[in-house]
Amino acid sequence: MINNSLKSEIDIRISRISALIAEAGYDSMLVTSNANLYYTSGRVFSGYTYITKDAEVIYFVKRPVGLQGDNVKYVRKPEQIAEILERKPQKIAFELDSLTVNDCKRLTKVFAESEVCDGSGVLRRCRAVKTPYEILKMKESGVLHDEAYKRIPEMYRKGMTDIELQVEVERELRLKGSLGIFRIHGESMEIFMGNVLCGDNADAPSPYDFAMGGAGLDESLPVGCNGTVIEPGMTVMVDMCGNFNGYMTDMTRVFYVGTLDDMAKKAHELSIQIHHRLVEEGKPGVPASRLYEIAMEMTKEAGLEAYFMGHKQQAGYIGHGVGIEVNESPVLAPRSRDILEEGNIIALEPKYVIPGVGAVGVESTYIVTANGLECVTNYPEEIAQL
Repeated sequence: MINNSLKSEIDIRISRISALIAEAGYDSMLVTSNANLYYTSGRVFSGYTYITKDAEVIYFVKRPVGLQGDNVKYVRKPEQIAEILERKPQKIAFELDSLTVNDCKRLTKVFAESEVCDGSGVLRRCRAVKTPYEILKMKESGVLHDEAYKRIPEMYRKGMTDIELQVEVERELRLKGSLGIFRIHGESMEIFMGNVLCGDNADAPSPYDFAMGGAGLDESLPVGCNGTVIEPGMTVMVDMCGNFNGYMTDMTRVFYVGTLDDMAKKAHELSIQIHHRLVEEGKPGVPASRLYEIAMEMTKEAGLEAYFMGHKQQAGYIGHGVGIEVNESPVLAPRSRDILEEGNIIALEPKYVIPGVGAVGVESTYIVTANGLECVTNYPEEIAQL
């Protein structure tokens, strides 16, 4: 099922997963979510990836037809898995953070003689450290993301609404090859390609755990642009995701119309300073919580804590892992237990909301290296006039 260019990469991933399975004391794992099916096979399919602690892998496929390979087994229903397996596991791990109760009950019956455990953490831990192949994918995405953002100033027209500008940005991203959808890890997390937030709409609380909210265009999807007309004195925050090859970069840049409030200028410059400080601090072995602490310390010194990561509603983090999904590990939050590792890829987003003006601050995607953070989204950080 795996094409030749991906085979060695998938072998590396399976080897890493199997080692973590063994370390956790499991015999095998059954992968069920689209993100992890893609991670373990190189494509999304309907079915399951079965991995043992000895690095044996079987792809149990329901759809599409026509996939081939010695380790591809077609099944109509999960009950056939037990019939095909020669050795039944004593201890099997499921993705319990994403399986529905009904699917979990059904799969538990398939492995009735096995002890079922939660392997979600194994997969998150494995995916948190990117391989050289994955890092290359992220860098490729960053280049295309940058190229699309370069067109933003010329997209603006006087009297535009936020949704009209967002449609133009979406169009440019799609023309650059964006796949459109981007996957988000987390309960009930929904958004379409990203956010354009103008003026006080950036201060509208959202039910979703994003750094910035926005009222949205309809109560069925209460996040993002809401039809605000872009007027002088407003900031325009563009936070659109880049997904050009299955791996996502996250980038926010801010623009304004007319003149810009002094406090907004100060807060945006502080965000840039935080980035530059954390680029030096973000090395392997550093607790993820320490990066949050530094950002908060700098914010308090500037007297801007009331506007940090929101105003009416504040987010409790300044960054997160990215890759196949947004909100991967590590999480940069005050109570995070994550420790930075070489090969982590994180999005840093220290942002501020200034009432009456809008949101300011930079988000960029970085690779954790032995020497600090290496940026892969290199569009200029400075706030720019439209």
